[in-house]
Amino acid sequence: MSQTYLTTDELSRRIKYDARTIRERLKDSVLIEGVHYIRPFGGRKILYIWESIETDMAMTSAAAFGIPIAQGGLRRG
Repeated sequence: MSQTYLTTDELSRRIKYDARTIRERLKDSVLIEGVHYIRPFGGRKILYIWESIETDMAMTSAAAFGIPIAQGGLRRG
């Protein structure tokens, strides 16, 4: 499976967030290391995995249109 790796600046252009916001607010709270980004070769450089981020953004958007119910589902309407 081929994955698309993006730098912080490339990701910021795709999702229309400032690169500083990604580094300071999204990384490690919304974006999880090993799922949404990696540090190749154990270094400081961070590469974001576009397919994981895109999938999670779409899932979160779909969930936003429902009302959570006690059994763990969503009520639409």
